[in-house]
Amino acid sequence: MYISSISLFPEPKHVKEMDHDHDHGHMHMSPPPANSTGMPPMHHMEMMMHMTFYWGKKAEILFSGWPGTRSGMYALALIVVFVMAIIVEWLSHCRLIKPGSTHVAAGVVQTLLHAIRMGLEYMVMLALMSFNGGVFLVAVAGHAVGFLVFGSRLFRGSETLRPSEKAFYLSPMSC
Repeated sequence: MYISSISLFPEPKHVKEMDHDHDHGHMHMSPPPANSTGMPPMHHMEMMMHMTFYWGKKAEILFSGWPGTRSGMYALALIVVFVMAIIVEWLSHCRLIKPGSTHVAAGVVQTLLHAIRMGLEYMVMLALMSFNGGVFLVAVAGHAVGFLVFGSRLFRGSETLRPSEKAFYLSPMSC
């Protein structure tokens, strides 16, 4: 059998006879026959996944068959990705832990906020893996707007964190 990362294919007739190259001691096998696209046939896959950016409303974002081909559903999908990116930035810069909280309570809250933030961040990343140009633009715009509102000093003025608040601040992700 020819084993592929997609599925198992029956051996093509030309592979059953292996050519033994006695000069180098290696066995050579021909690849499976290509179809009109130059790729091996895909028996169990209904739709090709895009591996380059493309434009258009025909996309699958996050869930099978969603948003479909309707413009309104595509717009809703873009809004969802935009809002998720804003929420990620809000969670990266919010101060939901009161300075007087116990270390245990603060640690549990920080851990839960981090888990929610990472879950949303991975959802945005998975949406980007649709390789749809519109999804990419709204994800970047959502992170930019979220950072502008929650992370920059534009709306906070010159406010800085006191040393006692730094321990309870959910710091933004850094590389």
